[in-house]
Amino acid sequence: MFNTTEEYLDALKIEMQGSDSALLQDALADAREHLSTALAVACEKNAELKEADALKIIVDEYGTPEETASAYKEVERRTSPSLKQTAAKPRSALGRFFGVYADARAWGALLYMLIAFITGVFYFSWAVTGVSLSASFVIFIFGLPLALLFLLSVRGLALLEGRLVEALLGIRMPRRPLFSHQGMKWFDRLKALVTDKITWLMLVYMIIQFVLGTIYFVLIVTVLSFSLSFIAIPFLQEFFDLGTLYIGDKHYFFPAWSYPLFVFGGFILWTIFMHIVCGIGQLHGRLAKWLLVTD
Repeated sequence: MFNTTEEYLDALKIEMQGSDSALLQDALADAREHLSTALAVACEKNAELKEADALKIIVDEYGTPEETASAYKEVERRTSPSLKQTAAKPRSALGRFFGVYADARAWGALLYMLIAFITGVFYFSWAVTGVSLSASFVIFIFGLPLALLFLLSVRGLALLEGRLVEALLGIRMPRRPLFSHQGMKWFDRLKALVTDKITWLMLVYMIIQFVLGTIYFVLIVTVLSFSLSFIAIPFLQEFFDLGTLYIGDKHYFFPAWSYPLFVFGGFILWTIFMHIVCGIGQLHGRLAKWLLVTD
């Protein structure tokens, strides 16, 4: 028997101990939304109905915490991120080294690092502009509603970022927005957003994404340039008669026997970088989960 919604949610937390934090956030958000909405409707129909009595009827329809937790765990087992399903690794060291090109996580992380530069610039611009305008106009009547819209947009961007992280990095992230009472007055909602630490952690992530996105972009461009330069040396010298070293007015050419070494070196350099990219993707996913998922 549960007297309040919070008691039900606490029981659900206990039943889902050991589950992924993003899954727990989704389950709690869904349960809170369903129970709060159903409770409001029940009380509206019968004002004399006690909350505990109404909640008992709702729980009978929605399911006990044990049933709800079991259902979510089963759904999660069937719909876990595709990139999280790691393929069998080659046994030989050579196979593991070059097998990175067949690893979807490596290519997903590489694509994410490229996208992170764009999203980082947008997040940073949005965060700085939103905070500046909200702080500047807070003394006016329209300042507080503007701040509310900005903070709600931050929640929305955090959810979209989570979907991007899960799709490309294979890290389980929330798939549903955090529940907020639809009937809550706009000032109360603003107060709830401002006092919720997850809102500020989301803003911190948006700033960090700008820094990391810039670093990722520079790394990719630099390593790709060196790799392609090494591979292109034989072609530039043989087909275009271009020297690879310029010192003053003199052009220097590498001997023909060194061509395979340069091509092989460029390929090895990029292969090593792909392994590094895969590791960066996993670390970034953990950072995103730490900042964007509630405890």
